[in-house]
Amino acid sequence: MPLVKWFSRSALAALFACSAVSLSAADSCGSGPCAPPSPAPTCGDPGCGENGCGENVSVCGYESLGLESLFSEFSGDRPLLADLQGQKVGGLTYSVGGELRYRHINERNRLRPPVAGMTNYDQWRFTPYVSMSYDRVTGYVQAIEAPTFGVDAPFTDLPIDTNRADLLQAYVDIKIGEIGDGKLSYRYGRQLLKYGGQRLISPLAWSNTFRNFEGHKLVYTDSDWDIDGFAVQSVNGAGGNLFRPVSFDHADQSRRLTGVYATYKGIENNNVDLYWIHFDEDTPSAALMDGSRHTLGMRIAGKQPVKEGKAVVGSWNWDLEGAWQFGEDNFGSAAIRDVNAGMLGALGGYTFESAPLKPGIGGIFYYSSGDNDPTTGDINTFYTMYPLGHAYWGQIDNLSGQNLLNYGVQASVKPHQKVDLVTQWHYFELAQASDRIYNIAGAGLAGGGASKIGNELDIVATYTHSRNLNVQAGYFWFFYGDAVTGGPLARPDARQFYVMTTFTY
Repeated sequence: MPLVKWFSRSALAALFACSAVSLSAADSCGSGPCAPPSPAPTCGDPGCGENGCGENVSVCGYESLGLESLFSEFSGDRPLLADLQGQKVGGLTYSVGGELRYRHINERNRLRPPVAGMTNYDQWRFTPYVSMSYDRVTGYVQAIEAPTFGVDAPFTDLPIDTNRADLLQAYVDIKIGEIGDGKLSYRYGRQLLKYGGQRLISPLAWSNTFRNFEGHKLVYTDSDWDIDGFAVQSVNGAGGNLFRPVSFDHADQSRRLTGVYATYKGIENNNVDLYWIHFDEDTPSAALMDGSRHTLGMRIAGKQPVKEGKAVVGSWNWDLEGAWQFGEDNFGSAAIRDVNAGMLGALGGYTFESAPLKPGIGGIFYYSSGDNDPTTGDINTFYTMYPLGHAYWGQIDNLSGQNLLNYGVQASVKPHQKVDLVTQWHYFELAQASDRIYNIAGAGLAGGGASKIGNELDIVATYTHSRNLNVQAGYFWFFYGDAVTGGPLARPDARQFYVMTTFTY
């Protein structure tokens, strides 16, 4: 076995073991997450937790957590492993933590392969991490165990569903120094990328597996600017690499993502993003959007409070983004063709902060160009690369934001300080009826020749019990239009229900 792979798997096994030990000894006074505990202190030792001797521990607690102690952590805002955050050993500072998520999904007739139908399934996601810093250097390792159970035939697990016992992140940060009024740092390794509103680059946290990359990132930040330069390759199946549900992921050597993403913070209540992103696939496929594409874009997003005297009674929010894409691709043909495409997205709304239930209302608009004649010498379909489609193009996850026109409205209320209710309605059309319908994975599906894809209604309720624990449930309906029902994709209307619990420790 190659040395690098052996080391990665050894580190992964150690991280899972450390996390298990940390969970069972979270109230102890051990010298580290993997080390045996120090000699037991006496009762009331101020170095052993906040309460001295509890009823379910021997001397200051080296036994497993009892139910009373465990559920007190669920109900409070103090993380379960708070005693392992920011710990110092000499000049070394370390932290241990993670997240455990469970989700049940029932879905019917989505635009997912291979056919229309219904399936129920369950998903778990466990992501423990260890962070260590010494002087100017920080190391971060995060594992992932993400199984999916019970998918009904003829459906199978998708690349966003399953990733067993793998390495999600493993990188080193180096603080290089100061440049003018700012600071410069460098990161190398396996990492998540998240930029702007996540229309084009997202870690895809909604999925069961995340989406990760491997490579280099240079970060500059000062009072007015945040500037990232990156050169990475996608790693797991959610990033377009080979789907390896039970074998170790490694970077896709044929696919590269490079770019510069800059955010200007010098305008009050606004962020202005400017970016250049280059997506490059050495072995382009005529069946996929890939090739060599450059994307130039700009985004402005902000929030403006509305006051009566000193009291905030409401707030306006907005998010506007536009991008132009150019390059070369062989999508839909054997010949390389020029790319000339564009995208425009807008969200805006108002929240009545001082009113009962804090109601909010907003509007949604999105347009991405399609190809009006696939036989010509250019491609006009905009490629969304690595988006968080769940946040923009309907939460049932039918569409990927390519060749798409979307109008929508959103409303929200807060019936309790811990409960949020949000609903959205979307109207979807093809930007060009002669182009394809692109599902959430970006696969081009043949439509029925008409423009209307359909309407979607989404309802989501979130109960935030504490900073450590929340529960969310959603129900979605998609009412298909002639672009689906009049062609080979014809099927009854779609629906989806899910319930999800997330525990952070």
